[in-house]
Amino acid sequence: MNTDSIPKPASERDEYKRSDELLTIQLPAPEQVRLYAGRLKEALAEEAKTEVQAISNTIMQELAHCYNVQAPPVKILNVRPRKVTESWVSELFGDYDPETTQIRLWMRTAVQKKATSYGTFLSTLCHEFCHHLDIASLSMPNSFHTRGFYARTGLLYHHLQNSPIRPIVWVAQKNGTYKVDWGKTMSAKR
Repeated sequence: MNTDSIPKPASERDEYKRSDELLTIQLPAPEQVRLYAGRLKEALAEEAKTEVQAISNTIMQELAHCYNVQAPPVKILNVRPRKVTESWVSELFGDYDPETTQIRLWMRTAVQKKATSYGTFLSTLCHEFCHHLDIASLSMPNSFHTRGFYARTGLLYHHLQNSPIRPIVWVAQKNGTYKVDWGKTMSAKR
């Protein structure tokens, strides 16, 4: 996980800085969202695509109500798109379209075509919702991947599944961006 490059235009740099510094968000009341998150886990285990889509949309309704924004529609797709070159491999877990506000999530892994893990799926759902929240509520139309963006996403993810928050340990790169030190992040105290 890496942060986006710092943009050159001053207005975008200001947005980037605000996003980077915003490390927390208000969290919804836990009862309903955690109930739905548990149902999502069950539906994924059963590989029930229609149910996964319905519950994902219900979670979006609950979150949208909390943040006073329109709920982004969620569409569940099958096998993740995968791109392979000589020097890298990438997979698309989900995306958010700012024009339609639609979130798309892929439910099956690219290689083995098995149902994705609950943690990965929920993390992606939270990630894409945070893009929506940046644009719809926080006046951040570019919704950059900053340390703050990842912190907000992590708070929401851990809140939904009622798990301890694991602080992200970042390593500065020469170009001004950051990457996660996964070893230190996973071994850090919660």
